[in-house]
Amino acid sequence: MSRIRALERARLARLEARLAGQAEVRAVAEGVAETVALSRARGQAIAEPAPATRRGAYRRQTGLDWLTARGRISPVARATGERYGEVWRRVRMDAKLPCSLEVLPGGGPGGGPGLAQVLAHGAQTERARKLLARLRARLSHQPDLVAVCDAVCGEEKTPREAAAGERDAARVEALLKVALDLMAGAG
Repeated sequence: MSRIRALERARLARLEARLAGQAEVRAVAEGVAETVALSRARGQAIAEPAPATRRGAYRRQTGLDWLTARGRISPVARATGERYGEVWRRVRMDAKLPCSLEVLPGGGPGGGPGLAQVLAHGAQTERARKLLARLRARLSHQPDLVAVCDAVCGEEKTPREAAAGERDAARVEALLKVALDLMAGAG
């Protein structure tokens, strides 16, 4: 009789563990759904996992990804926006240039950057600064166009995030299209 009770207890323990696991899976799924819903409410674009598996990860889309996926910008405009974003971020990280007191000739064992690395970093940043100035000149340094490109291409926000609301999102999207066309069309 005690063997039957032991088997029954083991079966109930396995059942309880399985139910607890299922409850945890449900709780995690509900938490993910809530997070995704809140992110979408703030204007972020979220790519869902493939419908066949539903096991993949949700991924935040950049503004250019979102616009391209909906066919609202051309591949040329997207490439132009990506290039603008790359140089914008490079110029923004200019502050990361190390102090000259940390430079070690040849790199050295102290872990500091070598002089060649510092000079290469500075040269790349200066090239990015000049390219950014040329791209902004194509926009005639118009503040609205520059601000939209900085937000959507540089900071990778969606038009809705950049506009901080649905009402102005269409305006941001239209300004971005004009800006990308101007930058791409000028060569």
